[in-house]
Amino acid sequence: KVLRAFVDLGWGEGHFAGSTGYGYHDSGREALDATVARVFGAEDACVRWNLVSGTHALAALLFGVLRPGDRIVSVTGPPYDTLKPVLSGARGSLEEWGVDFRTVSLLADGTPDLDAAAEAVREPNCKVAYVQRSRGYDWRPSLDLARMEQLISRLRHARPEIVVLVDNCYGEMVERLEPTQIGADCLAGSLIKNLGGTLSPTGGYVAGRADIVEAARVAMTAPGISGGQGATMDITRTLAQGLAMSPQVVGQALEGTVWAAHLFEALGFEVSPRPGEPRTDIIQALRLGSKERLTAFCRGVQAAGPVDARAVPQPVNNPGYRDPIIMAGGSFVAGSSMELSADGPLREPYAVYLQGGMSYVHVQMGVLLALSELHARELMP
Repeated sequence: KVLRAFVDLGWGEGHFAGSTGYGYHDSGREALDATVARVFGAEDACVRWNLVSGTHALAALLFGVLRPGDRIVSVTGPPYDTLKPVLSGARGSLEEWGVDFRTVSLLADGTPDLDAAAEAVREPNCKVAYVQRSRGYDWRPSLDLARMEQLISRLRHARPEIVVLVDNCYGEMVERLEPTQIGADCLAGSLIKNLGGTLSPTGGYVAGRADIVEAARVAMTAPGISGGQGATMDITRTLAQGLAMSPQVVGQALEGTVWAAHLFEALGFEVSPRPGEPRTDIIQALRLGSKERLTAFCRGVQAAGPVDARAVPQPVNNPGYRDPIIMAGGSFVAGSSMELSADGPLREPYAVYLQGGMSYVHVQMGVLLALSELHARELMP
């Protein structure tokens, strides 16, 4: 479907010329927006190198849609750490602008509570239902599209006008459809994750209903500017090529995570998803049980990176996170989650979250080096 979108929209060498200054009439920028919209079955999309992260893209949607007195309800439990300051407790948060935030807890099995979610959005000031597709740093299943479709159906029945916003990070290209093709109004993600195909050096995207995407464009630029400006310099070719490569790279990463799940389950570790379970994102969670194992695992993965392989990962307090985080990723793009990486917070159950990989073999090499670190430090179960 990605190749069909490129062909149908008539991409040519001229789209890669780039622009400077204000970036008026940039055909490459417009073509990239149209291509991502086509791939996601959405009315419109906005793909920009200067969206600095998936959190930034989500914030653009939220500040575009919400107004003072509105409420946003997270119907998939507490949101990922980095989104919490956008919602409340930080300078410039939605809370400062008079937007209320509520959370609907997940059921004991980690799946959405459909009844409670429907009840929450019936509140008269509820404007947005926030859905997180990936597990984040929680030991729970990620939200597959079959369950997500059930959730969206219940939300629509309870409040037809509710805006369903999906955090799509780590999920692009994993299932045959995307959330905008099963009823979500809008979604957002990062280009140094799945959709960048390991090539995008930075950036993010939003996609969905045309009026909502336009509201996000205004929020990330200024009223009256919207999508009419935005220089692309020389980056359009790279972003487009990364998008074209993303299905192949995501497939290789998925093969690697299934292999890692098989290996670590056979060694006595709890893994999620298990080897034969369906997958909706590229993340493989491994419950290691101690900070020493978590640290050793990340150091092994770091040693398999083509860049900074000699670096020794250390836990640090990163902006937006409530606990020290240890991250491994010897990647060409700093912080890329589509290249092989592993990370986790220093808190119970001391799980490591493995994702990405330029190839299936690269994932295997990283996991085997992580296993070697555990052996060398006598940390095996």
